[in-house]
Amino acid sequence: MAKHNKKSQKSPKTQTDHTLPKDIFAQFDITAPELPPAIADAAMRSGGFPYDEKLSRKIYKKELRSLQIELLKLATWVRDAQERLVIVFEGRDGSGKGGAITRFTQHLNPRSVRTVALPRPSNVEAQQWYFQRYINELPTAGEIVLFDRSWYNRAGVEEVMGFCAPNQTERFLHEAPIVEKLWTNDGIRLIKILLTIGPEMQMARLHARQHDPLKHWKLSPIDYAAIDHFDAYSRAFDRMIEHTSTAYAPWTIIRGNDKLRARLAIIRHVLTVTPYNDKDLEAIGEKDSGVILSAKRFLCKGGEPIANGDD
Repeated sequence: MAKHNKKSQKSPKTQTDHTLPKDIFAQFDITAPELPPAIADAAMRSGGFPYDEKLSRKIYKKELRSLQIELLKLATWVRDAQERLVIVFEGRDGSGKGGAITRFTQHLNPRSVRTVALPRPSNVEAQQWYFQRYINELPTAGEIVLFDRSWYNRAGVEEVMGFCAPNQTERFLHEAPIVEKLWTNDGIRLIKILLTIGPEMQMARLHARQHDPLKHWKLSPIDYAAIDHFDAYSRAFDRMIEHTSTAYAPWTIIRGNDKLRARLAIIRHVLTVTPYNDKDLEAIGEKDSGVILSAKRFLCKGGEPIANGDD
């Protein structure tokens, strides 16, 4: 089993993606009472995550409070300026989408901020244009809408699990940038976030859901199949980003092995790219380049810094 030396929480360093023997996947049993030590030990550093340990709770809480105060300014600006803001949260099962959304919306007025998590399409919706039911959920003036999964289901879970035909995925990858261009041309601000975690971290989180009665409801048949399809999801996400990350609606990738760092990185990113009033740059702080990646960095050498600094 590969082991890593302890490092300072403030010194991120990218490493190769996966050094454990492939048979570690055969060791995983979601129903077993205990997670195999090899998986538990490797979880934090899996997938090339650059930290050995979680961010301290004390630092997290202090920074989260400052960022949530800035979010209140952002929401006020959206309301007063009659802006329309859409934030898309995509990612692997267990990557932390729900927790990030909860901290984002925790202190915001639900009258002008809402979360959309659509179920499987009904028989009627299945016969409609694919984007139709998502268009119905777009924000009105003065509103923020967060999508907990989105139209990008077609390029992820639907493709990997065979819920759509290959030609439907191809059509989606062609149409999505066109549709999003129409939205942004009409004034909608669109922020797209993809949360990614390593294979051992996914195993650890799905195992925890299985054995925690307060989290067991999160598991679905799709979650149970996630581990076996880890590589297929990787290929699907790479292709999705390559085809649909544009200048007007770029993808931002968040390494989510540490939920605390991921939540802070997501809020920082949204605050940074949104021109709200009275922005406090000191409160927002600097981005963690070990956790937040542009589409180009993510697709280039597994997240290694790019020589020319183009991030």
